[in-house]
Amino acid sequence: MAGGSAEFGPVRGRARIEVLDVLRGIAILGILYMNIPFMGTNVSSWMNDFRRLSWSAADQVTWATIAIIWEGTQRGLFEFLFGAGILIFTAKAMRPDDPVVVADLYYRRNLLLVGFGLIDIFVIAWVGDILLAYGLTALLLFPFRKAPPKVLLAMGLAFATVMAVGWPGGGGVIGYQERIAKIHKVEVLEARRAHGQRLSAEDNKTLEKWQEKRDAHDLSKPPGKEAQAMIDAERKAREGGPHKYVVYAWFVWNKIFGDGNGTFFTVLEAASGMCLGMALFKWGVIQGERTARFYALLAVSAYAVGCGLRGWDVVEVYRFTPWPVSGMISGEFARLAVTLGHVGLFNLVMKSAAGRRLLAPFKAVGRTAFSIYILTSIVTLWFVFAPWGLGLWNRFGWTDLVIAATVIDVFMLVLANLWLRFYLCGPLEWVWRSLAYGRRQAFVRRAAGPEPGTLAPA
Repeated sequence: MAGGSAEFGPVRGRARIEVLDVLRGIAILGILYMNIPFMGTNVSSWMNDFRRLSWSAADQVTWATIAIIWEGTQRGLFEFLFGAGILIFTAKAMRPDDPVVVADLYYRRNLLLVGFGLIDIFVIAWVGDILLAYGLTALLLFPFRKAPPKVLLAMGLAFATVMAVGWPGGGGVIGYQERIAKIHKVEVLEARRAHGQRLSAEDNKTLEKWQEKRDAHDLSKPPGKEAQAMIDAERKAREGGPHKYVVYAWFVWNKIFGDGNGTFFTVLEAASGMCLGMALFKWGVIQGERTARFYALLAVSAYAVGCGLRGWDVVEVYRFTPWPVSGMISGEFARLAVTLGHVGLFNLVMKSAAGRRLLAPFKAVGRTAFSIYILTSIVTLWFVFAPWGLGLWNRFGWTDLVIAATVIDVFMLVLANLWLRFYLCGPLEWVWRSLAYGRRQAFVRRAAGPEPGTLAPA
């Protein structure tokens, strides 16, 4: 979701910005391509086992395409849109006519978003929820709404810089060098063992661990013991019924985002992305105020950098060795670059009448993004991959999962457009707005009623 009117609907008296709805709609449908592997197979084994579900020729092409063009960029679009939405919503706070009221509503809305995120995690059992992190992040950014674009740009690039530098035991340059040093150590130990030298118990354990890493990159071998244990644990939880599955999902979420540092890094990433979105909005970039030539140059240059870095990373991954890849250093900058390329491309398409007609269906999804996001989680987790539903969990490779995501997305696209023929916004958007304002909001579309976001000022 994005902030302000970009969160769940219009600010009264302010017309909607169509390109923001289109971008949000594309992002909310596109995010399923990232989420469905976690929904359709074992989360932990997918993250820890190198095979990434399966590696048929079709799966390799599918994975590479997503890794280069789409991986993480739909999340980037959300972050940009959220930042832009903060400025849209808090515009009145820039004036001297009671900015406290705006701030009060802003914080109430985002605290509600945190609450919805907790429901998504602990009731719907979606471990990849973004609502909680985005709500928490938004609570921190209100004071920065007046910051100059260049300051916001610097803040927006801070996380990517930290990730590129890295830290001991992590990624970045430091993690890359640590991995190289470890490989060199293993090579020395293997040479000593080959010459018949006696190794210590610690050295033998080092070689054993490294062999496990090699096995994880050997596509001819089955999943390692750890990965297989994780697969078996989730299968057992799913077969135990909804209660055991939900408890298992809580365990996985806590391992990643609770006891782990997942929430901390997600908030840092989101804050940086939202700052970039705020800067792009102040420069008139994300909302389509620049020329077609500007957006064409933006798309070409951003894709050249981002897709180029990611393409080389994929080449390194496909060597199927434990050697570190360049993406450990350039990954976050590449993600932001490709995301910026999407901003340029879709704004360029929206500059023509034909392009606006082509992308028009996505506006409805963008205006019901919150509802579509939650509904998608329910459909996938509680029907498509549930043993009491279609029972398709852990049966698909990458290509199959992409096909399944496309089918679900088409359904959601049609549903959103049909829904908005009769209602002003999505059902969850209506609940959210009504709770935030403390009074029942308009919901049913009247025959001659205005479009959402085009209401006259109260």
